[in-house]
Amino acid sequence: MAACAAIVAAGTVAIPSAAAKNGDTHITSIGSVQTVDCNDSTLLINGSYNTITALGSCWAVTMQGSGNTVIADNVVNDITVYGFNQTALFKTGDPFIVDRGRELGMVNRIDRVPS
Repeated sequence: MAACAAIVAAGTVAIPSAAAKNGDTHITSIGSVQTVDCNDSTLLINGSYNTITALGSCWAVTMQGSGNTVIADNVVNDITVYGFNQTALFKTGDPFIVDRGRELGMVNRIDRVPS
């Protein structure tokens, strides 16, 4: 305990930086056509029949609903898809793919496309 107090008193305790990034993009709509800048954050789509073009680098893409289409320039960490008839296309990156719809017998398309 005395050692901890001495370190704190000496001012040598480093505060770690946060890993999360403010600015995640949430799209909750039906039939929307949008172009967004991912800004190294997560793109979350919840709805149906949305067509989203994601420019720049996305940390992750998460889709819920049905009939949504996302075309992303780059996905760093993961693409997670819930629902059915979803299309997630990415040009670069090596994201981990989680297709929760397919696990339940629903068909989704997640694929790399030429840049």
